[in-house]
Amino acid sequence: MSRDSEQEHISKKTVVYRIHGINDVQVRRDVAYRTGDAETLTMDIYYPPDAARAAQIPAVVTVAGFPDPGYEAKVGCKFKEMGACVSWARLMAASGLAAITYTNREPAADLDDVLRYVREDAARLGIDESRIGLWASSGNVPLALSALMREEHDGLKCAVLCYGIMLDLDGFTRVAEAAETWGFVNPCAGKSIAELREDVPLFIVRAGRDQIPHLNETLDRFLMKALARNLPVTFVNHAAAPHAFDLFHDSETSREIIRQILAFMRFHLSAG
Repeated sequence: MSRDSEQEHISKKTVVYRIHGINDVQVRRDVAYRTGDAETLTMDIYYPPDAARAAQIPAVVTVAGFPDPGYEAKVGCKFKEMGACVSWARLMAASGLAAITYTNREPAADLDDVLRYVREDAARLGIDESRIGLWASSGNVPLALSALMREEHDGLKCAVLCYGIMLDLDGFTRVAEAAETWGFVNPCAGKSIAELREDVPLFIVRAGRDQIPHLNETLDRFLMKALARNLPVTFVNHAAAPHAFDLFHDSETSREIIRQILAFMRFHLSAG
């Protein structure tokens, strides 16, 4: 397979699980969350099929930790255009949640702007700004973790972290090395588990046969520290799965874990 055809395949790969209504969700595309001289940055918002315009729906933001210009050069499309992002957003929307994907240039600052925009324009967007979740995978996870260390993001109620490279703890530098190699941002450099909020439940999925060097090493160390601090962690080890199991491991176990993820988000984002 040529490099070009392989990139096209990866960009179009979708989640190995489907539910009723996935093709009927409502989508508001290219909502501008930041305008400037150089470029307008936008988000796509996926709503449940039966969502009323006046309703305030809990939402999940898919975190983008790679700058789009570099990501597009490697993969052939922006992160929010990936089949993985689109299919996950449709799954979330068909499950009764709003799902947000977005373009970016400076991942850390742009995620802050997305969350700020959603918080300030929630009524117009039909989103409940007090019930926001994060979904992140792989090299996008350090950016999601950094948001969970920020007091201004108090509307965040849960986070799903799939097969993620986590934090550099105990003097290790695996995350910093991976960020340099793969090009994702690492706003958690120098941070510790102690800086994570204690009131945000985490759903963490480990791919037991992850091929990314040292990724599970960072995840295992994170889990030990999180449990020692008694953080609210739900953990699933998909023992037979490779990296990106939701796209590449077409099995009943993968589908069951995806169902658990959706149930976790619905539970923690439901009205209290």
